[in-house]
Amino acid sequence: MGVPVPTVLTSEPPPTYTLLAPACERAPKVCRELVRGVLVSFGLAELIDKAILCVSELVTNVHQHAKGDLQLTVTVYETCVRVAVRDEGQLLPAPRHANARDTEGRGLFLVTAMSDACGLVSGTLAGGDGKSVWFDLAIPPGRRWPGRASGPVPTSPGDGGGTP
Repeated sequence: MGVPVPTVLTSEPPPTYTLLAPACERAPKVCRELVRGVLVSFGLAELIDKAILCVSELVTNVHQHAKGDLQLTVTVYETCVRVAVRDEGQLLPAPRHANARDTEGRGLFLVTAMSDACGLVSGTLAGGDGKSVWFDLAIPPGRRWPGRASGPVPTSPGDGGGTP
């Protein structure tokens, strides 16, 4: 489940934003707003639609299946934005094959289709007993800014940011 590590321009850690939220019906909206705010503040509004769809799917999965609190982490690297959703649930998400009449079962398929990379880490790599499901959205080459604080995209993103 390795993710290519971009070139490191500085030794400063990348900007990371974290939100702790209960897995309730309001959590997807609150998480979408954090992601939207981070992307707007970095001038990456073109990533908003994909990002809020993906984060909605992951947070809703926690609400429906894990039933516990969640941690949303948004990390802005030089080449991509990584969003990770961590929960304490033991049940690992698995893609389902939804038919045309199903109202559920497409979330992980959508995250895979809409993101540039995605994955899952569980257990101690996720920072505890739970799991972390993450996705990356590439920052278009013309929108990257050399010299901005950056760091390697971790290949085991237990907390969604930092280095492995």
